[in-house]
Amino acid sequence: MSLKRAFWKEAVVYQIYPRSFQDSNGDGIGDLQGIISRLDYLEKLGIDVVWLSPVYKSPNDDNGYDISDYEDIMDEFGTLQDWEELLAGLHARGIKLMMDLVINHSSDEHAWFVESRSSKDNPYRDYYIWRPGGENGERPNNWSSIFSGPAWELDEATGEYYLHLFSRKQPDLNWENPRLRDALYKMMTFWLDKGVDGLRMDVINMISKVEGLPSVQHEDLAPGELAGGGEYYMNGPRVHEFLQEMNAKVLSKYNIMTVGETPGVTVEDAIKYTAEDRNELQMVFQFEHMDIDSGPAGKWDIAPWNLKQLRAILHKWQAGLAEQGWNSLYLNNHDQPRMVSRFGNDGEYRVQSATMLGTLLHTLKGTPYIYQGEEIGMTNVKFPVLEDYQDIETLNMYRDKVTGGGADHETILQAIHTKGRDNARTPMQWDASENAGFTAGTPWLKLNPNYREINVEQALADPDSVFYYYQRLIKLRKKNPVMVYGEYNLLLPDHEYIYAYTRTLAEERWLVLLNFSDVPQPVDLPAELQEIKELVIGNYPEEAGAHGILRPYEAGVYRLNT
Repeated sequence: MSLKRAFWKEAVVYQIYPRSFQDSNGDGIGDLQGIISRLDYLEKLGIDVVWLSPVYKSPNDDNGYDISDYEDIMDEFGTLQDWEELLAGLHARGIKLMMDLVINHSSDEHAWFVESRSSKDNPYRDYYIWRPGGENGERPNNWSSIFSGPAWELDEATGEYYLHLFSRKQPDLNWENPRLRDALYKMMTFWLDKGVDGLRMDVINMISKVEGLPSVQHEDLAPGELAGGGEYYMNGPRVHEFLQEMNAKVLSKYNIMTVGETPGVTVEDAIKYTAEDRNELQMVFQFEHMDIDSGPAGKWDIAPWNLKQLRAILHKWQAGLAEQGWNSLYLNNHDQPRMVSRFGNDGEYRVQSATMLGTLLHTLKGTPYIYQGEEIGMTNVKFPVLEDYQDIETLNMYRDKVTGGGADHETILQAIHTKGRDNARTPMQWDASENAGFTAGTPWLKLNPNYREINVEQALADPDSVFYYYQRLIKLRKKNPVMVYGEYNLLLPDHEYIYAYTRTLAEERWLVLLNFSDVPQPVDLPAELQEIKELVIGNYPEEAGAHGILRPYEAGVYRLNT
């Protein structure tokens, strides 16, 4: 059950996007030696685990999520020797390393795919998903790629189509083939034997596709029109069988942490993936709260959101995984906009809202994930011209909607400012010098112009900075099991602006109060919750009192008399 102690429940994870963290050689691209040079910074913050976004060999069509060699390092990032030095440096500081595992698809430049496409009878043909076209050469089905356009690419050499749920340079691997699965398990063992402490599995719930790969049927679809198809490849028929096999053959042999990226999962799905007696994964990343500002037309159709909606989603997951499974707690990552711009206020109340949101992430039940720059309150960037953006998803979407679909340029650019993945990928802001101390060269992606005001050097010089508040949150979590294992109970479920709850473990009971607005909010708590023993942590210099008024974006955590 969830009270069983484990290091991965007690850990705080810090995600590094290597391309944007620190460049060591002046080529404008972050690298492994750059990360090594910043290990003391990570140790000072106090985190327990580094999750490293992909650093494997890759032609970089999707920033490393298209892997051409699973057992080597991308030239731009360094060498396998550099990686080993990084692992040793982390371990010397008591920090574990979690690697990104991308095994739903590979690069089309991977040796397996090069062989697979060479002929229909090649031994590697069945490592990927190939289908002939229809009678008139039409695509095998009407699925659309997650990165826009069709999910099938015609390969001229053999006259058949291959499936790519993402970029056409990311062909999907065929998990129905046991030889492929064994090859992947061997690769995973290679890294775990080198001392890797965990695996984050990219879109792992897409590895099993429905037999026959049927087209989406919908009365509103015009002939030839593309449709999502997710119901045929998310949480597919054999996914749990595959993960249990992976666990038996690889994961169970090591004391590691595992988290699966699982778009489209319900609470019930998540329990199947993470219940401890099912021997699959320990945690999943669900995306329900990440879709809160998506309208009927999807991610780029920006819709307003409110606290009632966000709280309902987070509460559902807290309650749903209370006894089985375990929550991953995050509000941003390399694929999502900056949390202070999305859920807080990145202007006048940037520091207050960043620390309030940090309090939420570290006091809910689950394992917190910090995305690089979050700990100094980095914000979204609003590049004025499309040419400043690099992300393949963003550029494909713009081409489809504006160039091909006639949508309004300004409307789509505003959507990119709000939701584009490059918001998270602008280089880390280390100091106020040119290029923010990230590189001596020309950065691969432009910096956010606010780096002169928002940077690590400034944060470390200010005792009231977001950084030191995060440091305090992490220290508290290490010292107080109630933050990890305490029961979560929601309060004030209908309040428009305050998220309030208690965490209780044995005789210890904490009260968490969070104001999600820029207006002071009176707090009306039940009488039994007004016996305050002490303020544990708060993001204003002086205490307001739990039964007083919460100031704009105020966070207060209180120990109650029990």
